[in-house]
Amino acid sequence: MISEGETMDHNAVVQQKMTERYLLNELEPEERDEFEEHFFDCQKCAQDIQAGSEFVEHSKVILAESSDPIPVRDSSRETVRSGWFAWLRPAFAVPLLAVLLAIVGYQNLVMYPKLRGLTQPRVLPWASVAVGTWGAARPPLTVPEDGAFLLFVRIPPDGNYASYTADLYNPKGKLEWSLTFPAKPGQDQWPMQIPGADREAGTYRMSVRGVTAAGDSKDLGSTSFELQIQK
Repeated sequence: MISEGETMDHNAVVQQKMTERYLLNELEPEERDEFEEHFFDCQKCAQDIQAGSEFVEHSKVILAESSDPIPVRDSSRETVRSGWFAWLRPAFAVPLLAVLLAIVGYQNLVMYPKLRGLTQPRVLPWASVAVGTWGAARPPLTVPEDGAFLLFVRIPPDGNYASYTADLYNPKGKLEWSLTFPAKPGQDQWPMQIPGADREAGTYRMSVRGVTAAGDSKDLGSTSFELQIQK
């Protein structure tokens, strides 16, 4: 389980074997929702899900061909069958096939259409904001429900910083995520893709800190934008 205020990353997914647990329907509802939100924006996890789906398809073929158990006279071979290959017997194959079919149906109707959308070119909603202009009036940003969007964030190019850290807060003042990225000489604007999520409409605030090579941090200011959800 990912703790409140944190976002799921790929290392946590691998360590907790969440892809395998997801395909086996072993995740708690909250974990499942967090993982689905993650792999829609994680190419590695999307590929793992696709590979798992292919395994499911091959398993369906194996189960269909194994409806009649092969008689085994050798007692030593029977011991082997009762272990690894026991799941091929009809008593196990029928309920397992039902679970696999449910997974395939969910993937074809819900998951894959969203994953295909990630590979297609598209124009995202966007807004341009400048650090140090918190509360300034600007046109609202309208995004589809659970849709991603772009923020072009301008940071004043003063100070000798090695990196910046941006913190995004939702309308209730709760930290959604933090992003650290390297500072580049002469660059004063950074395009940030904000991943799709179950967001509420309202005013979002982004605060930015500059971090020197020695690790000293300084608050550089905040900016805000008004988000509207198109349902």
